Amino acid sequence: MTDCNIATVLQRTAAIQPEQIGLVALEEGQWREWTFAQLRDNCDGFAAALHAEGVRQGDRVMLMVRPSMAFICLTFALFQLGAVIILIDPGMGYANLLRCIGSVRPDILVGIPQAICFSRIFRGPFAAVRKRIMVGRAWWLPGKRIEPLPAGTVALPRYQAAASDPAAIIFTTGSTGPPKGVAYAHGIFHAQLRMIRDHYDIGPGDVDQPGFPLFGLFAAALGAKAVIPDMDPTRPAQVDPEKFVPTLLAHRVSYSFGSPAIWKVVSRYCLAKKIVLPVRTILMAGAPVSGELVAQVQRILPDAARIFTPYGATESLPMTSIEGREIVGETWPLTRTGHGVCVGRALPGMEIRIIEPVEGRIGSWQEAQEAEPGTIGEIVVRGPVVTRLYADNEQETRLAKIQDGEGFWHRMGDMGYLDLHGRLWFCGRKAHRVATAQAMLYTIQCEAIFNEHPRVRRSALVGLGDVPDRKTPVIVVEPDGPAGDQDRLFAELRDLAKANSLTEQIEHFLLHRSFPVDIRHNAKIFRERLAIWAAKRVQLPRG
Repeated sequence: MTDCNIATVLQRTAAIQPEQIGLVALEEGQWREWTFAQLRDNCDGFAAALHAEGVRQGDRVMLMVRPSMAFICLTFALFQLGAVIILIDPGMGYANLLRCIGSVRPDILVGIPQAICFSRIFRGPFAAVRKRIMVGRAWWLPGKRIEPLPAGTVALPRYQAAASDPAAIIFTTGSTGPPKGVAYAHGIFHAQLRMIRDHYDIGPGDVDQPGFPLFGLFAAALGAKAVIPDMDPTRPAQVDPEKFVPTLLAHRVSYSFGSPAIWKVVSRYCLAKKIVLPVRTILMAGAPVSGELVAQVQRILPDAARIFTPYGATESLPMTSIEGREIVGETWPLTRTGHGVCVGRALPGMEIRIIEPVEGRIGSWQEAQEAEPGTIGEIVVRGPVVTRLYADNEQETRLAKIQDGEGFWHRMGDMGYLDLHGRLWFCGRKAHRVATAQAMLYTIQCEAIFNEHPRVRRSALVGLGDVPDRKTPVIVVEPDGPAGDQDRLFAELRDLAKANSLTEQIEHFLLHRSFPVDIRHNAKIFRERLAIWAAKRVQLPRG
């Protein structure tokens, strides 16, 4: 059997380029470097130490460690042992975090002292944990901490994985409902690596500064040097450019994956300081990316540099991609007039279809009805990076997957259409549609019309009323600066609405000083909360 364990990728890289620097990171307040040979030895040492602590193939291991050498090497060590790693974004908030942990019942917790303490305070979700393993020191929490054992200390178990064998459980953000644990197989990680390597031309000789911890793992596996930035990855909008930019310059970083929230801060800083970065490839994802931001970031990069905005989800990433010049020159002007956001063409091996939306389960592809070309429908995808199921959640798996012979399609939960050039246009989340008596309204299309107003920072379409297909559309506006004359603002917004066929039926407007948004990106609007807020302020006619 061919060994598909993703941990073997780092082993091969270390064999080819052992003395090349593979990682740069802060450790105990000092910047340190590790060669690929040292990373391999640390992975082996951690694997031996974890095995000595009782970690076995098939164990579900909750990994709660900050981005660091230990995070990268522990991850590959756990893969090596055949454990299933549970990764949850702590930025989703305590309530969701505890719910997620309880839903997947980890066998073992490997975490920093704060995580160990957290697990003892909130015992319920951690009830299945049989072993807690501490990474790092804290004076207030005594106890043994795990260290990599010296190479050759013990015979090292190496799990030979099939492509379909489980490797990790990674949770969705929960932007439109409770977060779900996505089951990743070893083969999915290999497919993602190939796609990133081939489509974005990334590999040995490159230097990565990832604004998202998982991409540090990809860099190591691709043979690129990873520079872990001095930032809190759960708060990208709060990145300190005085710390982020110097490492980009000092290490001649050639590519970087990060939230648009990071690049908004960094580009403003670099423009003010007249800094041109050495970066030749930027991948921006995780939240909506505006054409204005793409154009702004282009100004701080070399002329030949490329900016990509991949589209996908935890269940399928990446599935499409578009380059910045095409956004600025072709698609963004259309986005501003209500065409939706163009997220590009399907990546090699990926297949995208648009189907008529269905509320419940679609048992087989024969039951799905493809939408007419160019019309908005539900986005479905299949291909090598599409995950097969949610962990311990058969109901959500049935709702999200459509069986098609031996394969299946994944329902993205997004609405959109394909244009004549084969490009996918995103029009909004399926759950956020507003069905009125006259038409179906889509958030991204409608909001773009009102976002053109100079006093509008962002807007949100919500639907009010108890009848599902006769909602009253309301636009909630977050002002850009002081709101000024509210009556005049609303009058001008009504004029904008009447001038576009997409929005001509919208008559109700509200002002909200600060939208409820996701903690991580400060970009994904919680429209469900806004709808509850708006319902208390708009008097709807009876009957």
